[in-house]
Amino acid sequence: MNIKRAKEEIKNTIEAYLMKNEYGVYEIPPIRQRPVLLMGPPGIGKTQIMEQIAQECRIGLVAYTITHHTRQSAIGLPFIQDKIYDSRRVSVTEYTMSEIVSAIYDKIEDTGMQEGILFIDEINCVSETLAPTMLQFLQCKTFGNHKIPKGWIIVAAGNPPEYNKSVREFDIVTLDRIKMIPVEADFAVWKEYGEQVNIHPAILSYLDVKQQNFCQIESTVDGKLFATPRGWEDLSRLMEVYEKLGKTIDREVVFQYIQHPRIAKDFANYLELYCKYEQDYQVDEILSGKVREGIYPRLEKAPFDERLSVMSLILARLNGGFRQVVKKEERLERLQRIFRRLRPRSEGTDPAGNKSGLSGRRSQPGSMNQGQAAGGPVSGGSLSEYDSPAEYLAGLTAGMQAERKYKLESGLLSRREDYLYQDVLTILERTLQIVKAEGRGTEEEVWEKVSQIFQEENQAYEDLFDQCAERLEHAFDFMEGAFGTGQEMVVFVTGLNTGFYSLHFLQEYECKRYYEYNKMLLFEDEEKEIRDMVRRRMEI
Repeated sequence: MNIKRAKEEIKNTIEAYLMKNEYGVYEIPPIRQRPVLLMGPPGIGKTQIMEQIAQECRIGLVAYTITHHTRQSAIGLPFIQDKIYDSRRVSVTEYTMSEIVSAIYDKIEDTGMQEGILFIDEINCVSETLAPTMLQFLQCKTFGNHKIPKGWIIVAAGNPPEYNKSVREFDIVTLDRIKMIPVEADFAVWKEYGEQVNIHPAILSYLDVKQQNFCQIESTVDGKLFATPRGWEDLSRLMEVYEKLGKTIDREVVFQYIQHPRIAKDFANYLELYCKYEQDYQVDEILSGKVREGIYPRLEKAPFDERLSVMSLILARLNGGFRQVVKKEERLERLQRIFRRLRPRSEGTDPAGNKSGLSGRRSQPGSMNQGQAAGGPVSGGSLSEYDSPAEYLAGLTAGMQAERKYKLESGLLSRREDYLYQDVLTILERTLQIVKAEGRGTEEEVWEKVSQIFQEENQAYEDLFDQCAERLEHAFDFMEGAFGTGQEMVVFVTGLNTGFYSLHFLQEYECKRYYEYNKMLLFEDEEKEIRDMVRRRMEI
């Protein structure tokens, strides 16, 4: 199965294992809670999804790569303990607590989370002296003499023998005590993930055409040659920073991440053309409604892979704007939920929020006024507990800072969620400074100032939203002028259909041409045929 389905399976398993009955006992006894074993090629995201799962399930995570451990660190160190057996005092060997088990108790003490995941990576690549310990761990859920605490679920990961010469095969006795989940690379799933985490558009467009290069592991006389999803993602992060620094990505740099000479060379050549097209076609001008003279004739004569690259550049620019819209929208939702708590006690509010003073595009029923915002509740007490609205705002700010700190220390915040916290805290701190600078005002005066700050943020969102809508319309103008309703339009609209941020934007913005082309064109079958045709052409 692909990594997306594997993630869902693990989440379902966790939900089942942690379900308790009316007596407060786990429905599935710990002895029947089989450890989960993910088996698949390296670099496809087995380790990465564990952090996501822990954050989404709101449970703890303790992760170890077992190849970094010796027998002593895994099971503990021996010491002599005196005991009485059959009225005789004897010396017996005991073991200190395993570093791994003690890390779980440390996590419980630090975070208060009694339930979590113990993740052991590369479990089938242990040394010969540690192999029996790992079998005991999977079969009995113990390290040495120490059991894994109840409520902590074991998940392990390993690579099949063809990818690692150090792999040890498990016997049937062990395999019959685990829940096996085989995982394989799937570009469609990775592309969906890549659009959410902003994988470089040049990588996405290249792999769209050369999907066989997405995950390639070969054994040759010259050694192991490989390209993995992890390599592509890490290369993407470097490309992003290199572009900001004005540095060049060449074949040698690509090979540092994609250690397959043929694929590294092929992508480096593609990237050079991609950057050239970006300069030649001036996509930002196209999206502002200006198309340079000669662009349409050039595209008419251009090979399909060049036209595909231009479409990729346009989609990348659009998605960059859509991503910023979603970011501002999430920030507005959180701000509205916080600011509304500062509403004067004498004021009411209707379901649309019109009397709250926090109206705007994102204040419509079904969006922010449901009180749902990313990141969970914000602590800080009620307005009546404070002497002034300013003190209450300070309490809300302090509460949110403490909440962020706890979630960071507990591993419950993704980078994206943490950025949301930081953005909102920056606005809250600026609001607090303004309120304090103007002296001790009444609830109504403070509320007026808070409402003004919110409206400024909302206006910035409205302006960005309208700008993105205008750029989308110009993109359709260009596509129609260059390609009409041809196969290029199929690929373009399909890109909008499958983009995480574009779909979110199009739920808010009614783009008539988008819906018209959706009805007119049969995307799935036709787009697949076009992609196959491009691959054949590029392989010639």
